Amino acid sequence: MRSLKFLLAVAVLLSFSVSMAEEAKEEKVTGSVYAGVYNRYIFRGYELSSGSVVIQPSVTLSYKGFSVNYWGNIDTNEKATQSFVPDRPGRKSFNESDLTLSYTYTIDKLSLTGGYIYYGTKYTDETEEIFLSASYDVITKPTLTIYRDISTYPGTYINLSFSHSLLVYKDITLDLAASFGYFKGDDSYWKTYESSTGDYTGKKYSGFHDGKIQAGFTIPITKNLTVQPMVQYWFPISSKAKRIINGSSYNPNGHLDDTWVTGINITFSF
Repeated sequence: MRSLKFLLAVAVLLSFSVSMAEEAKEEKVTGSVYAGVYNRYIFRGYELSSGSVVIQPSVTLSYKGFSVNYWGNIDTNEKATQSFVPDRPGRKSFNESDLTLSYTYTIDKLSLTGGYIYYGTKYTDETEEIFLSASYDVITKPTLTIYRDISTYPGTYINLSFSHSLLVYKDITLDLAASFGYFKGDDSYWKTYESSTGDYTGKKYSGFHDGKIQAGFTIPITKNLTVQPMVQYWFPISSKAKRIINGSSYNPNGHLDDTWVTGINITFSF
């Protein structure tokens, strides 16, 4: 089933790419090729790697508001964490391949985006989400995004983010960002750890979840090529998110803790 879904997703990607190429004569297709190298992989506060280097390639194509994106994660030395069970412990693994299809509609300074995400993960069951995002183009660019899992782990994740760039020298900018997430689990997968039973039999997990503060620089190398060194600080924003009971995480996906991420991104735009 995993292979079938991934092949279908790739087929959609190829079909969309061919369609855009055929129409390119009328309006230009834009896109980017990206590669990030980091000291760990954090997803919504969950630590999905530790003590290794992760490499994250990405390709995006956009045309008339439509976008398709491929994103991957390569862990050079998989090690278990409170939120992560390796598929190849102690070895290199290309352990995630995600596909996002989206459409953005802009009204003056307001941008509305809706889309679909397929998560092709080897370390856990694959899943799918739909999402809706609203962004307003003013200082700090506030963006509210709602994600809904429609497959394996039914639940709703809401993220509020802010970002702002300051020109510091010639074309080099200082990029500042922050985000805050809220999560609500809907099915029995999200039942919390109960000390009286010694198992995940409690109420479903919900609460203010993860926070992230980020700073970095965008350094143009050529007209189309940029390098972005950056640092992130992730942290739980409620007692539920970081709670541990009798040595076990209250959250079935593992507790959140204070974590630093450093890395560098290289992006080629066209």
